[in-house]
Amino acid sequence: MSRSIPRIPVIWPWTAAPEPPLALIAEEPLAVRVQGRPYVVVMRTPGDEKAHAAGLCLAEGLVDAPEDIAALACCDGGDSNTVTVTLAPGRLAIYQRFADRRMFVSQTSCGICGRELVEELHQTLPHLAEGPALDPARVQASIDELARHQPLRAATRAAHAAAIYDRSYTLLGVAEDVGRHNALDKCVGRLFLEGRLGSAALVVLSSRISYELVQKAARAQIPVVAAVSRPTALAVALAESLDMALVTAGGPGRLLIHCGSRRLGA
Repeated sequence: MSRSIPRIPVIWPWTAAPEPPLALIAEEPLAVRVQGRPYVVVMRTPGDEKAHAAGLCLAEGLVDAPEDIAALACCDGGDSNTVTVTLAPGRLAIYQRFADRRMFVSQTSCGICGRELVEELHQTLPHLAEGPALDPARVQASIDELARHQPLRAATRAAHAAAIYDRSYTLLGVAEDVGRHNALDKCVGRLFLEGRLGSAALVVLSSRISYELVQKAARAQIPVVAAVSRPTALAVALAESLDMALVTAGGPGRLLIHCGSRRLGA
């Protein structure tokens, strides 16, 4: 399935000069079914459907380890808009709580204030493990090189990306998608299914840092989140409560460390 669609644009000011086709990023619904029942539908760029579903289930708290997923399948082969997730028997009670309430803390329309949300998430998200501080210069270099790992963005100018590194600054994985949440779910989900997520120490995002992205990083046990754009106030409050570092690009040769400076030796 193509991740971009060529289209010849109309250019203003009007010109008779021919223009090359413009690649438009693909966007289609993905339905995730859990235990045979509809769970969620998200709009995403086609590709990495199984990884996307796995990353979403991890972020939501339905699973904690790859063995919590008994089966993961696309309903219609490789080019599918539906993924089915079958949980291991030990996770069925957790799933039932979600199915009964249908009130996930990842939803923005939860109807509670920022302080209550941070307190609830702090209670439900796992504690971030200790580890050696990262080198701020290497973190900045990882932000600067993100564009090199974004071929879909280069073609469409419409894709977000998430890149995950280990403590040696080795790139573990990268994913692109029309949605910033989807890109992170895909990247995390791929490493999760491959059993490599435990090596993750840094994630670099092409977007602003919202509280949902902090939540997803915490579920993936990634202690440092870096991004091209600034975080929201709620994201910083949640990250502080989790002892997570949030850093963003501050111009040539500069990083802005919004919280968690000890995780960067600063």
